Amino acid sequence: MPSIKLRSPVLESEDDLEAIYDEYYRKGWTDGLPIVPPTEERVARMIEASGRAPEEEVGIFSPRQARGTVEQIAVNAVMAGCRPEYFPVVLAIAEGLADPAFDLFSVNTTTNAVAVLTVINGPVRQQLEINCSYGLLGPGWRANATVGRTVRLIQLNIAGSIPGPVSKSTHGQPGRYTLCFGEFEERNPWEPLHVEHGFEREESTVTLFAAQGTVPITETRLKSGKALIHFIAHCQDIVGTNNMLPGHPGDSVLILCPDHAMVIHRDGYSKKAVKEALFELTRRIPVSRWPEERHGELIKEQKAKGGVVSLHEGPDNFQIVVAGGLGGFHSTWVPTYAHSRALTKKIRTRN
Repeated sequence: MPSIKLRSPVLESEDDLEAIYDEYYRKGWTDGLPIVPPTEERVARMIEASGRAPEEEVGIFSPRQARGTVEQIAVNAVMAGCRPEYFPVVLAIAEGLADPAFDLFSVNTTTNAVAVLTVINGPVRQQLEINCSYGLLGPGWRANATVGRTVRLIQLNIAGSIPGPVSKSTHGQPGRYTLCFGEFEERNPWEPLHVEHGFEREESTVTLFAAQGTVPITETRLKSGKALIHFIAHCQDIVGTNNMLPGHPGDSVLILCPDHAMVIHRDGYSKKAVKEALFELTRRIPVSRWPEERHGELIKEQKAKGGVVSLHEGPDNFQIVVAGGLGGFHSTWVPTYAHSRALTKKIRTRN
């Protein structure tokens, strides 16, 4: 018997993994993939790893406006396949999801193809073997896969983001299964993301973004930082992203591979200078790149001024993360669902 008293209703199921998977799938509790049965013992072990009370409220999750407790989140973490030591990371993410500044209601109900992107910083990356390098946006790493998957299950089972009835995303995207990685701080020539957001380097954090998708930036021949920044900027000035819409001032995420970061840093650019350069290169996009019938709206909403459109309101909207494998000059830009802004939370470890 678990040492922690749980409050969730107990569902009696067959002692058969396939039968349990089928039952949970029929009830709409899964993302379509097989799950780990959330037995009382497994849920209790997950909670114990956090040192927090099972009934503690983590936040209110929209659009269902449901009270999410440590225990309820633990159930979803077990189902996703998390190890207990991952659970403090999951709880920090859950706190971010429930923060009104993240605007989970819009993220969970929009017609857009938005998914929650989580970037992990600090010592916890090595402790939990979180992938920050080769293939970090793909499969193969348990922590990345299961922590990111838990995010989606929380959105589904606690927040109520049911595809169709509630989540109106036209296409969705693969990142809705899992989208979680660590910053490669050891290969970052600048301050890491969490330090830039006001935390100490020794602290571990999660930063959440509402990601639209990924845009590849492939450039293997440029030798100067200035030229590379110019190239990157014109991979970002895409008229069809949410960041280009009137009234959508959110951040975007540039995942710079270590080799691109090295070239730019070698030529004397600070992270601040990179952001300023990207802003200057994307603030005068000709309104003629939009169909004429959109011009009136862009002007009325003050997105277009003087015949040009700016991707972002200012340099600080360009969030930069250094991550990825070595030896391949490939970076990735992530436009965002721009009602939501980057949000960083500290990971609270057990005392």
